[in-house]
Amino acid sequence: MQQKIEQRERIYINSGKGQERTRIVIEGVKPELDGGRFSIKRIIGDRIVVEADIFADGHDILSAALLYRKESDTEWIEDPMELLSNDRWRASFVVPRPGRYLYTIEAWPNRFKTWQQDIVRKIEAKQDISVDLLIGAQLIDEASHRASKSDASDMQKWAETLRSSQMSPSTKNKLAMASKLAKVVNNYQNRAFAVTYSKELAVEVDREKARFSSWYEMFPRSCTSRPDLHGTFKDCEKRLPYISEMGFDVLYFPPIHPIGHTNRKGKNNTTTARPSDPGTPWAIGSEEGGHKSIHPQLGTLEDFHHLIGRAQEFGIEIALDLAFQCSPDHPYVREHPEWFRWRPDGTVQYAENPPKKYQDIYPLEFETDNWKELWEELKSIVLFWIAQGVRIFRVDNPHTKPFAFWEWLIVEVKKDYPEVIFLSEAFTRPKIMYHLAKRGFTQSYTYFTWRNVKWELIQYFTELTQSEVREFFHPNLWPNTPDILSDYLRDGGRPAFMTRLVLAATLGANYGIYGPLFELCENRRKDRESEEYLESEKYELKQWDIESHGSLKNFIARINSIRSNNPALQSNLNLHFHAVDNEQLICYSKRTEDLSNVMLVIVNLDYNYKQSGWTNLSTEELGIDSNKIYSVHDLIDGSTYSWQGANNYIELDPHKIPAHIFRVQRPSPGFS
Repeated sequence: MQQKIEQRERIYINSGKGQERTRIVIEGVKPELDGGRFSIKRIIGDRIVVEADIFADGHDILSAALLYRKESDTEWIEDPMELLSNDRWRASFVVPRPGRYLYTIEAWPNRFKTWQQDIVRKIEAKQDISVDLLIGAQLIDEASHRASKSDASDMQKWAETLRSSQMSPSTKNKLAMASKLAKVVNNYQNRAFAVTYSKELAVEVDREKARFSSWYEMFPRSCTSRPDLHGTFKDCEKRLPYISEMGFDVLYFPPIHPIGHTNRKGKNNTTTARPSDPGTPWAIGSEEGGHKSIHPQLGTLEDFHHLIGRAQEFGIEIALDLAFQCSPDHPYVREHPEWFRWRPDGTVQYAENPPKKYQDIYPLEFETDNWKELWEELKSIVLFWIAQGVRIFRVDNPHTKPFAFWEWLIVEVKKDYPEVIFLSEAFTRPKIMYHLAKRGFTQSYTYFTWRNVKWELIQYFTELTQSEVREFFHPNLWPNTPDILSDYLRDGGRPAFMTRLVLAATLGANYGIYGPLFELCENRRKDRESEEYLESEKYELKQWDIESHGSLKNFIARINSIRSNNPALQSNLNLHFHAVDNEQLICYSKRTEDLSNVMLVIVNLDYNYKQSGWTNLSTEELGIDSNKIYSVHDLIDGSTYSWQGANNYIELDPHKIPAHIFRVQRPSPGFS
């Protein structure tokens, strides 16, 4: 029975209060992240299953309840917990809206249920229960004082029956064992010795796009008809049908702010820029403004508003880059010199990641004595763009700023805007990436870009989807970025791009590509050692032939359509790997909980040669009877195959289509 209860004084384990009368132990609570220090993450509509070990001294039967509420609410909602086995209990609740929810557990000795269990045993053993009946009547009387008027009346009659000398023993025995009696009395249990778990655990609930999204990264200034002409927001509007036709629902822009002149980088990241070089968008700030300004060649704030509105008509959200750093020309350098690190020679320390140098960028000094003012100003930047209609931010290099700052900022923003999504771009050590997610980032970049062989992919995605990491880390998979052209894409050409697209789009519910370079299969590197693109558009204006005959746009559109039409591919928590006897073939499935949508993906990881092999499927995961014939329908090329059992032959040519994305079609009852 679900009910609302006001917060009330409880006995807390390990709190010292009432500890001498505490008999019940609550431990092993799941999900619980780092002892309750951090929130788990869920999406609206998710059911959160909570389990715990609950036991006590003696032989009393226990009752337990899961308590939960939205953090801003004053009343708890209570659902009874179910005893599974070996003192393990379970209950669940659904989170219907974005925001922060709290949950905890309460348990207490159930005196009446214990009494009823004992009396049943005594009756079966034909023992004298006359005194036990009087004890039961007393328990019913006590419960009636907490009951509604109608229930109290019934309970008083039942108590009188158990006490009455006029009633036959069989009548009393029948009443004592009645399920209706137990149901009513249990609604008004005595919780004087209830114990509440010592922690109120939290869950951060995000909107659906946090779970499932398809990102397209594009430089607005490259939406141009001529290589020497700077693109505008109006030009970006003309590109929206193209992006929509490929099936993307998030359009991410690198920084759109004025770009500094001092130490501006030239073509291919040279330190000497020509007058015509536009500079890198991440060198933010000039005499034209800073983080709350728009590069004048892109257009006006009104143009940006219009672009957001037009994008919405195509089902696309605009995501902005949040890069908390400045060019030497940023107004902050002049107005707030205390926010930067000054060197003994009177110059400001520019950004470095040895041996890399970023002479055109000044990092902010978070150890300044004026850190509170700095934090508030950075929050105001986020709120400014929220006011312009932005609800998604890709955060540049968050691991180079304090963890505490991000936790504070994200909590502050989500108080009023729980729908905001923050994507962490932190290609750093695993523990740091995970900790940023715990501190509040909605989604996170991953190591997918560098996981290319079968065992690496299986190991990494098993960690992301089957370990505790799944409770707080929402991966967003990118085959390429403006900074990263992997060896696999560099060496593998078109087949490699197709392979990595299928892997990103089906292993992860959130993924993105950096285009148009991706669909045009651009794989020229600056040099063998670097992952930088040759003639990168980070440093120069580019014009891309998006209508090129060799473009993958139709293939991308097909893959995104498959994702949109198959709910099994819209979650990360249902991934299962299957065996196949060729190390160049990887096989995995995803399914909905009710098995109404079961997807099986097989990919050839070898971009050079055709590969073949035999599967060894876990038929139970696919919801199929291994003794019956079933069909698998390839949603990429439309072909259908009849299979039986776990072992079936596969052959994939990377120069045609390097993957199968099968929808498993189970036979109807009676079909064989």
